[in-house]
Amino acid sequence: MTRGAQGYGKWLAWPGLAAAFLLAAAADAAPRRDTQLEAQMMAHISVLASDEYQGREPGTDGEAKTLAYLGKKWFEIGLTSGTNDPGNEWFAPVNLIERRPALSSARFFRRGIPQAIAPDAVQVLTSGQRSLVRNAPLLFVGKLNSMLPPRSDLAGKVALLLDGGIENSERQNALLAAGAAGVMTVLDGERTLASIQSRRLRPGYALASDTLGGDLEAFITRAGLDQWLQGTGQSVASLELLSAKPDFSTRPLELSATLEATTSGTAIKTFNLIGKLPGRRPGSGAVLFVAHWDHFGVCGEPPAEDVICHGAVDNASGVAALTELARRLVRGPRPDRDIYFLATTAEELGLLGAHAFADNPPLPLGQIVAAFNIDTTALAPFGSPMAIVGAGMTRLDAQIAEVARREKRRLVPGDAANAYVRRQDGWALLQHDVPTVMVSSAYSDLPRLEAFFEGPYHRPADNLKRPIELGGAAEDVAFHLALARWFGDVRKVSMAVR
Repeated sequence: MTRGAQGYGKWLAWPGLAAAFLLAAAADAAPRRDTQLEAQMMAHISVLASDEYQGREPGTDGEAKTLAYLGKKWFEIGLTSGTNDPGNEWFAPVNLIERRPALSSARFFRRGIPQAIAPDAVQVLTSGQRSLVRNAPLLFVGKLNSMLPPRSDLAGKVALLLDGGIENSERQNALLAAGAAGVMTVLDGERTLASIQSRRLRPGYALASDTLGGDLEAFITRAGLDQWLQGTGQSVASLELLSAKPDFSTRPLELSATLEATTSGTAIKTFNLIGKLPGRRPGSGAVLFVAHWDHFGVCGEPPAEDVICHGAVDNASGVAALTELARRLVRGPRPDRDIYFLATTAEELGLLGAHAFADNPPLPLGQIVAAFNIDTTALAPFGSPMAIVGAGMTRLDAQIAEVARREKRRLVPGDAANAYVRRQDGWALLQHDVPTVMVSSAYSDLPRLEAFFEGPYHRPADNLKRPIELGGAAEDVAFHLALARWFGDVRKVSMAVR
């Protein structure tokens, strides 16, 4: 033991002094809450989720105020325009179409003979301007519990699908993607045509396109199909028994249909906001951070006390985090790679702003080494672990784990948070082969997250009157700063990480 160590040992012999020293050392080692960052984030949220911004709906005055606020803040922070388009600096146009169902027409044939079926027994819908199939034969696919039929079997046919009370549209989408001319779903469970119409006759949104057609989908009641099947020796009940057999395979029916649907469209012009922190080594790739700025606008009606969907947590908190991340990156050493900041429009309408960014990017998508989405971040208290939404879907996980180790942040093991991967902008970017994940403390406790989704989520109650928890969100900003420095360093991460 050295002389200095001997003196240190004598000093520790005093119990009170030793305890005080250990407590002080522990306090220094423990992470400290960044109350200044929380206050800065809360200042942004208070503006963006205020009544004045009217719920930040695309194409409204609320959008104009939102983009003016964020654009001014990003410019003052020291970002440059990231559109790489002199004609549209900062604000990249995104042209949307709001489509409302118009015409629904169906003609039915049995062995080529026209059949009369009550018009209120069927509803035909399209995702495009107009879709039509003429005299297409029906192929019974049961509940589609097994593999998809071959494309050769589906081509030119309408797939007849048993509903079975399953409300998601994945089966219908899979059949259409596999080559079916259309899908007709039999409402053989608890769902009714009225409930379908109440949901599906609302407006839908898409990126503007000159394409005339779209997916064609029809719904028919059990009674309507039974009427159509008369004289074939079959009924809905017999089809159900057939589909329940272990060796069931698709079955052509002696039925055909002419189905047509149209929509009316309203053009909406909206914008993504794109900023950039230029790197020290141009051409070495880029790192992208994303948060959507939009919400649902005025979503209620009087006499309700509050009719605005303010979107304080979803996602004023996300763009607040994105903005403060930019501020801290600008203040520090310049990364090797360009760092892009993307505030997307129309996420709530189907991730449309993210798709528009990928369709017309300001840089080749292959140059994006990593992308990180920030959404609904203000839920977790200080000291919470983080989860990766998109775990196992990219090559980024090991690098993120290393940054977490260095930053002394804990990652929740497993991929349970992937249940939400399709519900955020990262999913749109993944579809365009951009390696994207969401690293968030808000998604580390799924019961807490579900409580938010079942409560104020997408309702006027997601407002400034509720306490907004920013402890975990501020820690996430610090972690994203570390991610930006790590993935922005060409010595630590090569382009091959994609």
